[in-house]
Amino acid sequence: MVRIKPFQGVRPPKELASEVASRPYDVLNSAEAKAEATERSLLHIIKPEIDFDPIIDEHDPRVYDKAVENFNKFLEKGWLRQDPEAYYYIYAQTMNGRTQYGLAMCCHFEDYLSGAIKKHELTRVEKEEDRMKHVLNQRANLEPVFFAYPDNQEIDRIVADYVKNNPAEYDFVAEDGFGHHFWVIRDHKLNDRITEIFKDIPALYVADGHHRTAAAARVGQKLMKENPNHTGNEEYCYFLAVTFPANQLRIIDYNRVVKDLNGLTPEELLAKLAKDFDIEDKGTAIYHPTGLHNFSMYLGGRWYSLTAKAGTYDDNDPIGVLDVTILSNRVLDQVLDIKDLRTSKRIDFVGGIRGLEELKRRVDSGEMTAAFALYPVSMQQLINIADTGNIMPPKTTWFEPKLRSGVVIHSFRE
Repeated sequence: MVRIKPFQGVRPPKELASEVASRPYDVLNSAEAKAEATERSLLHIIKPEIDFDPIIDEHDPRVYDKAVENFNKFLEKGWLRQDPEAYYYIYAQTMNGRTQYGLAMCCHFEDYLSGAIKKHELTRVEKEEDRMKHVLNQRANLEPVFFAYPDNQEIDRIVADYVKNNPAEYDFVAEDGFGHHFWVIRDHKLNDRITEIFKDIPALYVADGHHRTAAAARVGQKLMKENPNHTGNEEYCYFLAVTFPANQLRIIDYNRVVKDLNGLTPEELLAKLAKDFDIEDKGTAIYHPTGLHNFSMYLGGRWYSLTAKAGTYDDNDPIGVLDVTILSNRVLDQVLDIKDLRTSKRIDFVGGIRGLEELKRRVDSGEMTAAFALYPVSMQQLINIADTGNIMPPKTTWFEPKLRSGVVIHSFRE
């Protein structure tokens, strides 16, 4: 059982939606954000270091104060307005002609602590601290987390019928070519029914936004301890999520590039890899992995197919079956001596949204020596890992498109 509720969204007027809504804080560095931000972009609130000249460190105390100042400015100017009643919202995204439909809702922090909201990645304390400071200072969740829920036909039907019979509040294509569509569910009976349905849903799954989720839980715990009359129903107990049915989500590959071959020649590397992989030289045309346990390697201007041999993975182990585990253990660790993917400076990670051309470019430029492309993880694998309490290796999943920040905000200001 999970606890969710509708909320009084803070959001831009229809005519400003495409300008206010921005890419999330963690996909842009400060210089990129400054270049991209128009006057009314939410980047001024979620990356306020861009308003200093020169740009200052994003963890400088002045940055957190500037975020509050800018949020207040947006509210005063009417660039953001709070809805008069609590609603659920439908937030849909279109990429490559395919649309996925999520529900913007508030989730309870205790569900994260109890395990009803399940994670599959480790978080870093310093990133949790940063997000927690922003939420506490603002008394608001400026950016949603991205959750998945087990498929439910009644919710599918409610969303499909509402979209069919009601015009979208927002409907725009962002500069990256992805479409964003947004409906306000103003029917109170439908809102009540959605709440009831989710009482029977056993778990939610963090797809993207582990640090924001962990930070929201820490905010809830802190404010609970500070309130002697805490009941568990306070607005601060809830945080903003957009939650999608698992069957609508697709995970994109997350690939690796390495700076050196650990002293090996390309021929020696291939000889060592032949112990655990069946290797085929695919020539100079880009080669994409064809299925689980098949990898693509770019080395010396040529593409290779690497297929893991039986015995190099465990299909009965939710972690051992993952291709990132096979690559990490059999190639990066044993052959290239890259032990810690989180700290090693000899490896970098490239989201599949950039395409395998980016892997080729980085090797051909001389910046990197070899690249490895993986077949993407499935949503079922992610769910199996989360359900068994396991944690995926670093940089395993890449979800696209990203949720725009500022389409809707959850405020718990008094």
